[in-house]
Amino acid sequence: MDLGSPEVWRFIWLTAAVGFALGELALAGSFFLAPFAVGAAAAAGSAFVGLPVGVSWAVFLAVSFVAFAGFRPLARRLDLRSPQSAVGAGRWVNREALVVRDIDARSDTKGAVRLDREEWTAESLTGDRIPVGSRVLVCRVEGTRLVVMPLEYPELDVSSVDEPKRDGGGA
Repeated sequence: MDLGSPEVWRFIWLTAAVGFALGELALAGSFFLAPFAVGAAAAAGSAFVGLPVGVSWAVFLAVSFVAFAGFRPLARRLDLRSPQSAVGAGRWVNREALVVRDIDARSDTKGAVRLDREEWTAESLTGDRIPVGSRVLVCRVEGTRLVVMPLEYPELDVSSVDEPKRDGGGA
């Protein structure tokens, strides 16, 4: 096998192009291997035309660089639009939870929230006290603790508040 022959490199480049394309399919959405697949396909084309191996390498590098520069903005845009991960701790971010134990930075007791059917220790993003019954938004996950901010506080039950006594005497 003569590695200096464009005939041999035709199939090396084709194999590389297919390999990079399959790798890109396995890593869907990253657009990391796609530019190399395009570059390898262009290099295969230059080898089929009969250009020297060095020129094929130059074509591979140049086309891969241009394709990489072209795919990056698309990959970033698609990444910004993609929803939050549905696995791992990131799945709790931007979800609503209910406070089941007061969250207060000045207290020794830990606050807690219920998220779906799970109870999590929680702390306030702002450091403010958040009473039981409040709806909160999970801002981030730090280890086994959720950092939350209040969305709404529970309704006050006015029937339990004593009415002020009025003097019956007037002028």
